[in-house]
Amino acid sequence: MSVHLLVDFGSTYTKLTAVDMKKERIVGTSRAMTTVKTDVLEGFNQALEKLEKAHPRMGEITTVSACSSAAGGLKMAAIGLVEELTAEAAKRACLGAGALVEHVFSHHLGKKEIKQLKQADIDIILLAGGTDGGNQECILHNARKLAEAKLDVPIIVAGNKDAADEIDAVLSEKNIEYYIVDNVMPKLKQLQVEAAKKVIRRIFINKIIEGKGIKKAEEKTGEIIMPTPEAVLNAAELLSKGHEDMEGFGDLIVIDVGGATTDVHTIGQGVPKRAEVILKGLQEPFAKRTVEGDLGVRHSANALVSLVSEYEFQKYYENGEDERADEEMIEDAVKRRQEEVDYLPDSDEEKAFDQALARICADYSMSRHVGQVEVVYTPLGNMYYQTGKDLTEIEYVIGTGGVLINAEDPKGILEEVQHKSDKKLELRPRDAEYLIDELYIMAAMGLLAQKAPRLALKLLKRHLK
Repeated sequence: MSVHLLVDFGSTYTKLTAVDMKKERIVGTSRAMTTVKTDVLEGFNQALEKLEKAHPRMGEITTVSACSSAAGGLKMAAIGLVEELTAEAAKRACLGAGALVEHVFSHHLGKKEIKQLKQADIDIILLAGGTDGGNQECILHNARKLAEAKLDVPIIVAGNKDAADEIDAVLSEKNIEYYIVDNVMPKLKQLQVEAAKKVIRRIFINKIIEGKGIKKAEEKTGEIIMPTPEAVLNAAELLSKGHEDMEGFGDLIVIDVGGATTDVHTIGQGVPKRAEVILKGLQEPFAKRTVEGDLGVRHSANALVSLVSEYEFQKYYENGEDERADEEMIEDAVKRRQEEVDYLPDSDEEKAFDQALARICADYSMSRHVGQVEVVYTPLGNMYYQTGKDLTEIEYVIGTGGVLINAEDPKGILEEVQHKSDKKLELRPRDAEYLIDELYIMAAMGLLAQKAPRLALKLLKRHLK
């Protein structure tokens, strides 16, 4: 039996998926706590031991592929000219490459912003600004400021191509690691991020994995080829589009509620569905990802609960008709989760609390991700403008990640993304089908798709419940 082992070094768990390539089936899955603070191979070996014990006839592992979000994953800063345009385009390029965007700056960098960058724990800076043939002054100013700061961080320049030669001269003088790629916004409101994403991945593989102590795992696991969020996005796009003669699911949403963040991925154009609605703002990527750093059920539990009042929390908390979560109970439950990030609820009350936190994550992350309609009153009548994606006709909402997979009522969590009467201007799904990534294989299938997309699609269709 020829087995391809797919490894995801997650921030909390290291997850393994073994695939029999000839019989086209998943042999088994396992997981163990990620041990990045000591030696990541400890957690990997524990997960492998579990896998081999559960499947003694698994066969020989002939190939291994891996992705990683351990040690905080990939952290970036995005810099552009106008906040809603090139700065937003730079941010989307970072998110699409699987990064967590720690800082977004627009216009001219000053002492305050440079100080923040020096103090920030970031891996890469993406510098954008100006359409091709447009403003050069701002991106040149920012390039000089970054050169003077002598930050020990790679810089990817993805702005106005007319400024590229001068930026090249500025950065080369200071012995800075930098890369000049195609503009992320070559024309007004037009997004073009593939060149930047390709270099981000290269830096991730060559530099960041080594710097975070994960490089040594490659001797046993093979090359770590991408950040975990990018692998999930790849799987979602494959599932949406299909492959050759195998049909996909069409437009879809993948939501991953985690301990520290909630990631939302949407696949689809998201153009207005009504003729009277006019699209406004930056072009949306077909495969879009957003990540919310304050929406998590463990590390970010305190920030999450602070978003809602005690009264509002009751809308999400269901534990019997007469039982409520009072202020003291909420405070104690949040403290427990932040102190024990691997805590598993052991009572109905605690399970209901986790369910409530996950529902808030799903609801708020969708509000931040989804497009909205703005009504403008004019002498000629009402005008309707859409910013972001219209997801009203999305066919599938897929839940992944430990929180949803281990929840007693995952559908109740996923239903929070649907259309709401109190959020009528948000273009949320109206009639979607809900699926769960029960075996936690989305990232693994994103990896497998690099070599065997047809098989990856077949396994996704088979195992999403």
